[in-house]
Amino acid sequence: MLSLPLGPLELPVAPVLLLLAVWGASWSASRLASGAADKGQAGNSVFHATLIGLLTARLVHLGLHAELYSAAPWSALDVRDGGWHLPSGVLAGLAWLAWRGWRMPPLRRPLAVGGLAGLVFWVAASVATGLGQAKVMPVLVLTEFDSAAQVSLSQAARGRPVVVNLWASWCGPCRQEMPMLAAAQQRESVVGFLFVNQGESHGAVRAYLSDQDLPLREVLLDANSKLGPAVGSRGLPTTLFYDVDGRLVDAHFGVLNAAALEVRLRQLRAR
Repeated sequence: MLSLPLGPLELPVAPVLLLLAVWGASWSASRLASGAADKGQAGNSVFHATLIGLLTARLVHLGLHAELYSAAPWSALDVRDGGWHLPSGVLAGLAWLAWRGWRMPPLRRPLAVGGLAGLVFWVAASVATGLGQAKVMPVLVLTEFDSAAQVSLSQAARGRPVVVNLWASWCGPCRQEMPMLAAAQQRESVVGFLFVNQGESHGAVRAYLSDQDLPLREVLLDANSKLGPAVGSRGLPTTLFYDVDGRLVDAHFGVLNAAALEVRLRQLRAR
């Protein structure tokens, strides 16, 4: 599952789970602390650990891929791209909690139990929602834009690692990232790009591509919008990254920038 419905909106699963885990950890730590002052200190320490962990995870990711983000420095601030180094973030957050517990002995048990509760919830919820678990391409029939031939997603992949982008012409974020994806398709020789339109007619897609002067290849039509629910995302844009064996390597709900895309393309090329 990549997104959660909230009325007419779709929310990315990972941040929602993180917020719930942090709230649960903070509540547990506060409940276990004795005095009123300690309760506030315990809850705040969990939130501070989260902020430190997120900052560390982002900075480590940016450091590991500095040459990519240096081409567009402002993209470093675009945390929507999913660029985080999870292990370093977790270690930094736990180190902060350990330091706080060492400095304030009455908080040791509350912070230990609260931190453990948050981690257990995060792991359990991630497993329950399928977040980060390897999956194979869903089996469903799509229509080739150029030939109108019926083809499965695996047939369209043709034994290559592929980026599968779910989009629609009415989707503002899709339109925002489409020129970048089109340019990547033009220069990429190893990884294929499949642009799977969700629910629009052939005429609507043709008019959009012509109006925007987008030289897209390998455009597929998903007239009944079945691919999104099949991969656990009803929101757009959704971008999936499959290796040569058709197994999901990564997935992203929302807008991608060029640096984040290249990070994932490197992962695909290396497999």
